[in-house]
Amino acid sequence: MRFSDLDQRLATLGAQPAHRGRILRVWLSGQTLDTGSRKDFENFLPLAVRNALPALTAELDGLARIHSEHPGDDGKRLLVALADGQMVESVLLPRDALCVSTQVGCAVGCRFCMTGKSGLIRQVSSMEILAQVVMARRQRVVKKVVFMGMGEPAHNLENVLEAIDLLGTQGNIGYKNLVFSTVGDRRVFDALPRQRVKPALALSLHTTKADLREHLLPRAPRISPEELIELGEQYARDTGYPIQYQWTLLKGINDGNDELDAILSLLKGKYCVLNVIPFNSLEGDDYERPDAERVQEIVRYLHGRGLLTKVRNSAGQDVEGGCGQLRSRVVGTEQVIELRRSRAASL
Repeated sequence: MRFSDLDQRLATLGAQPAHRGRILRVWLSGQTLDTGSRKDFENFLPLAVRNALPALTAELDGLARIHSEHPGDDGKRLLVALADGQMVESVLLPRDALCVSTQVGCAVGCRFCMTGKSGLIRQVSSMEILAQVVMARRQRVVKKVVFMGMGEPAHNLENVLEAIDLLGTQGNIGYKNLVFSTVGDRRVFDALPRQRVKPALALSLHTTKADLREHLLPRAPRISPEELIELGEQYARDTGYPIQYQWTLLKGINDGNDELDAILSLLKGKYCVLNVIPFNSLEGDDYERPDAERVQEIVRYLHGRGLLTKVRNSAGQDVEGGCGQLRSRVVGTEQVIELRRSRAASL
């Protein structure tokens, strides 16, 4: 379901724009649409719309349901079941933030990411993205939404931009508190400046070396680190929001002083912050996480030379739930159970 589908259904029932806007705002706030507890609806909505609300509520509630919860030191990771049984991950982060998924799986195939190992299974609709926010708001306050979960938002651009627009205009979230994260796609830099709601931007850089970046992000668009930074800088200056550059630290791969000196050169004078993300070693066997001492050395080295640098651990590492891990583990287990059932039935 996309928002246009919901909007058209309500219009067909006789809901005017003001009615449809009220319903959307109530839902996005995490409140129920049940007229029994929404007395203002009784005198505000047309009768046909009020009569349709119970069925509509059930359908909206079914868009995203919590399959399991995994509390950790850095927040709570939620494994979310969609209406067709597919699963994605959402994360309740500190400071009233929420990380949402935009695809089931991912086509970029980053070598250090569990989500990428599954490939792309399907897109997540705009309403399914919003449903993750609604679900989270029924647990606690959400004032910031980052599109950094499963999937590459640039590969689901229409749905993601629609969700961002609705959160910014109807969902009571400030524009700079909506963070679009991408490996870099020229369509993003064409589309975002034209949007009514212009989100903040996070760019996955990971290295200053074009050939290494192509290896680590095998199916990302072929944009050199230099061009990606220039595109980011233009957007940062246009919007007044600094770019967040993401750098997953891989021991012996991209944590050397040569990379640090190169990133200092590329980001000198740029309106940005660098987020270094120590690799979650549970996500695969081919890479290792740098020692904690080395991570701190890197931060001090970059800070000391004028580059604002923050350490951002991948949420859920303490519960073996880094991006894609929970889904992979549960889906794998369920596939084994189903296989056993099939074998038993054939005996």
